Amino acid sequence: MLTSTYIHIPRIGRTIEHRIWSCGIRSWSEFAEHQDEIPISAAMKTTILAGIDESVQRLNACDARFFAQSLPKSEHWRAYSDFNDRIAFVDIETTGLSPNYDCMTVVGIYDGKNVKTFVRGIDLDDIVCEFAKYDLLVTYNGARFDLPFIKHEYPEIEFDQLHTDLMYPLRRIGYTGGLKAIERALGVTRSEDTTGITGFDAVRLWHEYERGSADALELLLAYNREDIVNLETIIELTHPEFVEDAFSAGAAPKVATPPG
Repeated sequence: MLTSTYIHIPRIGRTIEHRIWSCGIRSWSEFAEHQDEIPISAAMKTTILAGIDESVQRLNACDARFFAQSLPKSEHWRAYSDFNDRIAFVDIETTGLSPNYDCMTVVGIYDGKNVKTFVRGIDLDDIVCEFAKYDLLVTYNGARFDLPFIKHEYPEIEFDQLHTDLMYPLRRIGYTGGLKAIERALGVTRSEDTTGITGFDAVRLWHEYERGSADALELLLAYNREDIVNLETIIELTHPEFVEDAFSAGAAPKVATPPG
């Protein structure tokens, strides 16, 4: 989807992007080949061609920060297929909802192959170096909760990567509610041990761990692991719908139904 995108180019908005798509042009190379068929001004074509040239160079250089800065934040999902080799699915556990009064207990990071969990009082400070390794972050409600919570406790983390908060593109295609509701709608299952556990239970498990229960921490970490692994499953299931929805912008909203 990134190589079908134009709104990151200066002075190019959604109206022009949709006009290009309406001509059946779905890639930068097709734009260059069929530019004479697009009903926009010559000056605008020149601007777009220059933007495409820079974008190709930046993409070939794996310059995720360029696209993180130039793409609207709501459209960072468009870079998923191009930067998922340095991706981090992220979820945190906390003692409450306010970064001013509560604290993080667990940070889970999944790179598509390996799960890493960082625990308060053990190795939580290691997340500072860990986050610098990734070009693209994927969360659910992370823009309002997870990343601000992390930033409050670790202000030295820049978070200059691409960031896809799945809550927003999922809403655009009709999926609403919390992460567990999204999982149920998509037919994503959890293990018997973690089914039914909520964020409130995560707080309780942490306090049980503080009182000496190693089993409580093990269950909390299992719960967190499923959160981040399921984020990958969700985006893999729904990314084609994100693309379809973008190309058919202006169509009536879809009603969410389980696949299959």
